[in-house]
Amino acid sequence: IYVARKAKIGSGDKIKKFGFWGLIFFVMIPLPGTGVYAGSIATYLFKIERQNAFWANTIGIFISSAIVWTATFLSMKGIE
Repeated sequence: IYVARKAKIGSGDKIKKFGFWGLIFFVMIPLPGTGVYAGSIATYLFKIERQNAFWANTIGIFISSAIVWTATFLSMKGIE
C-alpha cells in the first residue's frame, strides 16, 4: 500500500504528464520507493500500455543499475 501511495502521490504528476519518459525517470532514480516494483504499480494506476511500460521499466532499471555500479566503482577506487 505504501509503494502504491508513493508511486501515485510522489511522482504521479510527472508520470501522468510525461508518460513513457516519466516512467523511465521514476524507475531510474536509485532511491527507496522507486524502481520496477513501484513503476509496475504506477503503470497499473495510470493505465500505461503494457508494452510501453515493459520497455520503460527495462530502460529505467538499466540506467539505475549503471548509476549504482558507477558510484560503487568510483567509491572503491577512492578507497585504494
